[in-house]
Amino acid sequence: MVTQSTETTPAPQMGEQRRDTYDKWLEDEGVPVYTGYYVEDTRTMELGPWARRECKAAFMKLSGQEGISEAHVIEIAPGETLPPFHVGLDEVLYAVLGRGITTIWGNEETPKKHFEWQKHSMFYVPPNYTYQLTNTSGSEPARLLIMSSLPLALRMTPDPDFFFNNTYVNTDLLYGPETGSYYSEAKAIRSTVRAAGREDTYERSTWFGSFFPDMRAWDKLDPFKGRGAGGTVVGVSFPHATTRAHMSVFPAQTYKKAHRHGPGVVIIIPAGEGYSVMWPEGKEKVVIPWHEASVFVPPNRWFHQHFNVGDTSGRYLAMHPPGQWLNSETIQDPERDQIEYPEEEMFIRDYFGEQLEKRGLKSIMPEQAYKDRNFEWDYK
Repeated sequence: MVTQSTETTPAPQMGEQRRDTYDKWLEDEGVPVYTGYYVEDTRTMELGPWARRECKAAFMKLSGQEGISEAHVIEIAPGETLPPFHVGLDEVLYAVLGRGITTIWGNEETPKKHFEWQKHSMFYVPPNYTYQLTNTSGSEPARLLIMSSLPLALRMTPDPDFFFNNTYVNTDLLYGPETGSYYSEAKAIRSTVRAAGREDTYERSTWFGSFFPDMRAWDKLDPFKGRGAGGTVVGVSFPHATTRAHMSVFPAQTYKKAHRHGPGVVIIIPAGEGYSVMWPEGKEKVVIPWHEASVFVPPNRWFHQHFNVGDTSGRYLAMHPPGQWLNSETIQDPERDQIEYPEEEMFIRDYFGEQLEKRGLKSIMPEQAYKDRNFEWDYK
């Protein structure tokens, strides 16, 4: 399901539809492009030279990105520091391999800030802030997954130079009186949310910050009520950003309820072994196997469902594109966008049982969950 694109498209002639600016830019960059539904392992995927950043890289143009989000992986050689780089968009970075240091600054008049990262760290870079990445290991490469909304931005302003050569920086984002220590510890804000697929509400935290040191070890979690499997969740908001993220954690030998939303949500796996099933309503299903460092993107309005067939908790980290109208689950009839266990097709639980049996395991899903659509796990 993962292929490397080598196709080229001739320039449009009079009367033909104009080519997408992002597609042309991507072709001009000359880096490998992965298509399909998923990339099995971003730690080992083949990369190619990327002149713009003077490193190896590969881009993902997966089915669910749909011109809304982009994701790519860059590699920093042992002991190397990449040249300074900036782009006029929010960027979210997640370390899939290695450790290093980020140096970031606004312009020539502002002081440089530094922070260290490691495998499974996630951090945010504001628009047009210049930053450098250093691999602090002398023997192992470092790889980072980077997500932004470049395809969407180039649809609105079809000029790559506007984003890559724009010198305007809002220094208040990092140096303003209310920013404090921008890359210090995240802070929690409690709010009332609606249970997934239901009308009842409960309190949950959203964590505000620009640096999260280890998403694999993150344990400040709240019940993810309504979504099933007794799973927990953390919501992440980046200061002044148009994008956000969330991470769900759910027990071994369980699975979540099927749900759907808009395009462009890039999902990476920090831990666990399992698979996800994706399908447009009433049509054929696609099975996505995953483990640590797998990436996939559910297409627009496709149902998708996550299954843990390992013997430890599974985690998936979802990085959202900007504009919640694109991927919001707040709808008039929440029941239409989630499938409760009693209403799911028998294929779902049968296939789950088969996959567990291959590994010498059995489902621990409670039988009551299949009988009562309002069943909820006891989080106490």
